[in-house]
Amino acid sequence: MHARLRAALLLGLMAVLTNSAMARDDGRFANSPLKPWFESLHSEFGPCCSDADGYVLADADWESYQGKYRVMIDNEWVIVPDGAVLTQPNKIGRTMVWKHYVDGHPRIRCFMPGTMT
Repeated sequence: MHARLRAALLLGLMAVLTNSAMARDDGRFANSPLKPWFESLHSEFGPCCSDADGYVLADADWESYQGKYRVMIDNEWVIVPDGAVLTQPNKIGRTMVWKHYVDGHPRIRCFMPGTMT
């Protein structure tokens, strides 16, 4: 009986974590003073969306490589297309990437380099 209860609790916990990981803009940044700035960001590939759609990168997960940036996404180094690099001043100072997938492989819509401090 205890094994079934544990399995049910584990399954429920996995469902909650999976749903929260796939969530998009849930409104928690609606009152942020940076919300209009995030919404204004765009690259040659279109709007970057909002802060909720972007992912903050640790310094170890991005680098300059052969004159371009590259980013580690899902254990795969992805070259950042020149048109995806944002040139506006970075108001948050953290490196961010806006990604999407094509044929199961990550692609970069927007990339905002951080300060590397």
